[in-house]
Amino acid sequence: MGALMVIFSLQPKQRRKTTDSVEDELELSAVRHRPEGLEQLEAQTRFSRKELQILYRGFKNECPSGVVNEETFKDIYAQFFPQGDASTYAHFLFNAFDTDHNGSVSFEDFVMGLSILLRGSVQEKLNWAFNLYDINKDGYITKEEMLDIMKAIYDMMGKCTYPVLKEETPRQHVEVFFQKMDKNKDGVVTIDEFIDCCQNDENIMRSMHLFENVL
Repeated sequence: MGALMVIFSLQPKQRRKTTDSVEDELELSAVRHRPEGLEQLEAQTRFSRKELQILYRGFKNECPSGVVNEETFKDIYAQFFPQGDASTYAHFLFNAFDTDHNGSVSFEDFVMGLSILLRGSVQEKLNWAFNLYDINKDGYITKEEMLDIMKAIYDMMGKCTYPVLKEETPRQHVEVFFQKMDKNKDGVVTIDEFIDCCQNDENIMRSMHLFENVL
C-alpha cells in the first residue's frame, strides 16, 4: 500500500500565495476536460477546498489537458523509482484509478481514489486494494493475479531491496499469502476473504493509518 503514495508527486513543491479560489474556478473551466466544481468534489471526497486547490494545481502542472493517459502516468511514476522498472506496477495502478475504464484518469478519478487511500475507512481502503489486485475485475483474486502484482512491486523496487532478492522470492511470498487468504481452498480469494485476512494482520492494519494526515 505504501507504494501508492508516491502519486503525491503530483503536488507542487510550493504553493502560490497569489492564487485564490476564484482563479482556481477559472482554471477548472479552462482545461479541455472540465472537472467537477470544487464544491462538488469537496462534498464527494474527504478533502477540504484548500486541499483540492493544492492537488488541482499539481495535477494541472503535470496534465494541462485535465486528464492523464497511461503513458504519462507511467512516466510520472517512474521518476520516483529510477533504480527499478515501475512500468508494470504503474499499469495496474492506473487501471485502479481509471474507474470507468476509458483509458484516461481525470482529476475527479484521481482525487476520488486518493481520498479513499488517505482518508477512507479501513473497509474502503481494503476494497480499493482488492480492486487493484483483481486485475481482470471479475470479483476474485487468483494466485496468478497476486503474483503479477507482487512481481511488479519487486521490479519497481529494483536494487532497493536488501539482501538482493532471488528470482523465486515473489512466488514464495505469494504462496504464503494466498494460502492464508484462500480460507475455503477453492483456488480464488473473494473480497470477504481478502478483507477478513487483512483486518487480522497487524502489519497491514498499521500501514493503513500511515498516510492519513499527509496533506
